[in-house]
Amino acid sequence: MDTQAALWVVMLLVLLALAFDFMNGFHDAANSIATVVSTGVLKPTQAVVFAAFFNFVAIFIFHLSVAATVGKGIVQPGVVDVHVVFGALVGAISWNVITWYYGIPSSSSHALIGGIVGAVIAKSGAGALISAGVIKTVTFIFVSPLLGFLLGSLMMVLVANVFKRSRPSKVDKWFRRLQLVSAGAYSLGHGGNDAQKTIGIIWMLLVATGYVSSAETSPPTWTIVCCYMAIGFGTMFGGWRIVKTMGQKITKLKPVGGFCAETGGALTLFLATALGIPVSTTHTITGAIVGVGSTQRASAVRWGVAGNIVWAWILTIPASGFVAAIAYWVSLQIF
Repeated sequence: MDTQAALWVVMLLVLLALAFDFMNGFHDAANSIATVVSTGVLKPTQAVVFAAFFNFVAIFIFHLSVAATVGKGIVQPGVVDVHVVFGALVGAISWNVITWYYGIPSSSSHALIGGIVGAVIAKSGAGALISAGVIKTVTFIFVSPLLGFLLGSLMMVLVANVFKRSRPSKVDKWFRRLQLVSAGAYSLGHGGNDAQKTIGIIWMLLVATGYVSSAETSPPTWTIVCCYMAIGFGTMFGGWRIVKTMGQKITKLKPVGGFCAETGGALTLFLATALGIPVSTTHTITGAIVGVGSTQRASAVRWGVAGNIVWAWILTIPASGFVAAIAYWVSLQIF
């Protein structure tokens, strides 16, 4: 492949990565807005603009720890090439489209990780992976929803005790306002963790193709700005199929419950982003919603719906990895 052709391939892959980032925002918009819409605090159109704003503002808040994990902490140096990146992105996008179509709130984050793992194994085998980075990511498939569950339920118990002598109408009025704060915090955490995953894969691509030195400690500024903008625009267009599942099918939420779920989820995302762990915002908010619902009574949670979501979580990495491996082999024949 000559230099000009190679440049075109890199440019197309950057655009494909930004398309994934847009789809990530589109797919995961429900995570940020489902509770605030289902409780009636904001109308859907207001909610998506609100969430998109905070998705982008996260660029000024968080360090690029998650981008570093994705870009340098999952695959051994020298293994990644344009074919691996192509396979990873096709695998992730394919799984996102399938789960969006069926209204299943799966993880865009783990679809991307699964895509990277599948393409790398197809090229060089499992030995090319950095086990510490993969194990850390896989572990948080279970840790993030459990932590969201714990924090969401604790918040609900705390709020119930603090306001137990207050009139329900007064509590509802206060938490309709406070839910704007919690929804903003969750959208901030969503943008901060998820946009960085795409920054990481573009950074990986640029290093592999020699456009950025491997010694650089941070990716080019244009990649950071473009990725945060892409996820923000994706959120503005919203994934309405998943809003209904997240906001109403798992458990019925009132403003106080929405506040507790979003706050518990936001705290989980802030912690994971600070530690450089690419977690699933979908897993996190689902765990927090279930935690809030379970404090009322176990029957308040539709465990069948929650169970179907968990199956999607389990299948995400292997399914996207399988598609990524096929896409890797196909790309070898194309360019």
